Parts: sequence; structure tokens; C-alpha cells
Amino acid sequence: MTALLDREPAHAAPARLWTRDFALYFAARMVSLLGDAMMPVATALAVGAIYGVSGVGYVLAVWTAPFVVFVLFGGVFADRLGARTMMVGADVVRIFTQTALAVAFFTGTPALWLLLSASFLSGAAAAMFQPGVNGMVPLVAKDPQRANGTLKIADAATQVGGPILGGLLIALTGAGTVYAVDAGTFLLSGLFLAFIRLAPARRAAKRSTLLLDLRRGWTEFRSRTWMWSVILIWVFFGILVFGPYIPLSSNLIGDRLGNVAYAWVMAGLGAGTVLGGLIAIRLRPSRPLAAGGVAIFGFAFIPLSVALELPLPLLMAGHLLGGTAWAFWSVMWSTSVQTQVAPDVLNRVTAYEVAGSVAGVAVGQSLVGPVAEIVDPRHLLVVSAGVSFAVCAALLLTPAVRRLRRA
Repeated sequence: MTALLDREPAHAAPARLWTRDFALYFAARMVSLLGDAMMPVATALAVGAIYGVSGVGYVLAVWTAPFVVFVLFGGVFADRLGARTMMVGADVVRIFTQTALAVAFFTGTPALWLLLSASFLSGAAAAMFQPGVNGMVPLVAKDPQRANGTLKIADAATQVGGPILGGLLIALTGAGTVYAVDAGTFLLSGLFLAFIRLAPARRAAKRSTLLLDLRRGWTEFRSRTWMWSVILIWVFFGILVFGPYIPLSSNLIGDRLGNVAYAWVMAGLGAGTVLGGLIAIRLRPSRPLAAGGVAIFGFAFIPLSVALELPLPLLMAGHLLGGTAWAFWSVMWSTSVQTQVAPDVLNRVTAYEVAGSVAGVAVGQSLVGPVAEIVDPRHLLVVSAGVSFAVCAALLLTPAVRRLRRA
């Protein structure tokens, strides 16, 4: 592992990170991520109590499917109109969807069609939002790796507090409050993003069509073997690990230890993400994806700890280790994409890599309910742990991924 690392030159002064624009962007992501961190708990507990594991899987899948379909267009529009414009618009849409669900929970039991419809619209809005998340970082920070590490810590902090807050709000006040708070986070996120001062985007020298823009993004994505290789590996990871994990773990942990225990386990995952973000800020691997591939080995302990039905402290420890691994890999991946891709196509390329990596998740979420009725959920999570180890091996055995140098 030490061969993968190098040091910054002694004379190189780090670029100032906490500018006005980065502070606003950080605040926007912080409040939005807090709401996002509450929602898996709210969905698993509130929807699961009404419609069971299959209902949770369907709601999550209906969110993910339009995200995968529309995220490519989100990348094109972000390059054309600006990432911030698309992100603010997406926040406005999600204010309305989450408010509608809050009202439905406050006034009774929401129908499945309403949950699915709101989930679909929210997923489509997220598809317009997500390409800009990556594309905005180089615009508001001169040191993308430090910025990504700092943002990952914010993600982690919300993963610690969000699940606990979501679980407590459901226990004390009901699911409606969680959805109302989530709507409020999108309102604040949109306001913070709107106040960021960005230089006017340079217009293209010649007019283009939507199809040509999509083709240009695909060409840029396909030309980078390291990128499409990782995404191909991630499709299997989404189907067999990420997709099944939330519905299965929430059910197994909640039934055995209670809903509050599940919230604490998710908080352990968030604490690990904090640690991984801190490590990623300090370490500067000369081959970032190789270092991240070594780190992702630890993610397997998340599904494995649930499958083995370990006591709560060990469950939290497994999620702490897995969260650390996941955060370090995420920073290495995001920084590689942001520094290896030209700015004028970054949002489109990001859209392709996001669509590919999330596509498997949608399949896994939609299949987990029916499969769990046939196969013991614990056995499914053992398979997930094995796939996680296999993903680590696949990343390190792919030459283009292993050899990619830091830009």
C-alpha cells in the first residue's frame, strides 16, 4: 500500500478551501444530505410497517429507475444551462414531493400509488441534480481532493445524525415529520446554491443538438477504459450488494434488535464515513483507484456483520469499518473523475458513470422482495459479502484501474 502513496512537494502551499462559494456549497450539501440520511430509515420503517419488505423495495426501485433513465439528460442540461441551475430546479421539485408525502402521513395512511408516484418524481429530480454535484466541485474549490474529502465528512456527519434523528422522529411524532423536515432541507439547499457566485458559462462555439451532446458524453466516457471498467464492476455490485442491503438489513436488524438499534447501526456507518473522509484528505495516493480498490475490501464487513447476526456493538464496528472503506474509495473516485475529464463535458461524463453505477441498484432493489421470500435473507447477505470481496479483487486485477496515476 505504501508504494501507492507519495507526498506533496514541501514548497506547495495548499489552496484556500473555505471561500465564500465553497462554504455556501458545503452548507447546501450538508442540509440536503441530512434529509437524505433520514429517508432510508423513514422508508424502511414507515413504508415497511405498511407494505412490508416488498413495498420498501418497490419504493426504492421506483426512485432509482427514473434516476438511471434521466440522469444522462441531466448531464447534458447541466453542461448547457449550468450545474447550479439544474440543482436548484431539482430542489424545488423535491420540496413539493416531500411536502405531499408529509401531508399524506399526517392525515392518514398514504396509498402505495402515492408513495410510488412521489418516489418517481423525486428520482427524476435527483437525476437532474446529481451530475452537477460532481461538476460543481471544481468550480467552487481549487483543490478537488480536499474538497471531496471535506464533503465526504459532511456526508458522514449526516449519516451519523440523520438515521438517529429519523428514527427518533418516527418513534415520537410519526413519518410525516421526517418527510416535512426533508422538504425543508431541499428548501435550504436551493437557497444556498442560488447565492453562489459563478462566472458566466462559456457558450459553445457552435450550436449542438441533444443527441450530439449525448453522443459526445458517451464518446468521452467510452474512451476512458479505467472509467467504464469500474462502472461495469459496479453494476454487479449494485445488483448483489447495494440494492438488497437496505431492505434486508432494516428488516433483519429491526426484527432482532429493534428499530432504534437499526438507527444506531446506520450511525456507525456514518462515523466510518467521517473517518474515511479524514484519511482521504491526508493521503495523496499516486495511484488513487488502486489505493481505493485496496480500501474497499473493508466494505464486505457491512453485509457480513448483518448476516452473522452479531450483537449491536459488533454490528456497529462492522459498519464503521465498511463506512471508512467506502468513503476513502468515494473520494479517490470522485477526484479522479473531476481531474481527468475536461470541464466542458464533465457533467455529461459524470451522468454516464452515475447511470451505470446506479443501474444495478435499481435491479437489486426490485428483486430483493421476491427473492427474499424464497431464499433466507441472511444467505443473501452472505452472497453480498462475497461479491464485495470479489469487487475488490476485480478492481485491482484491471490494469487500467490499477495503473491510473493521480492528475
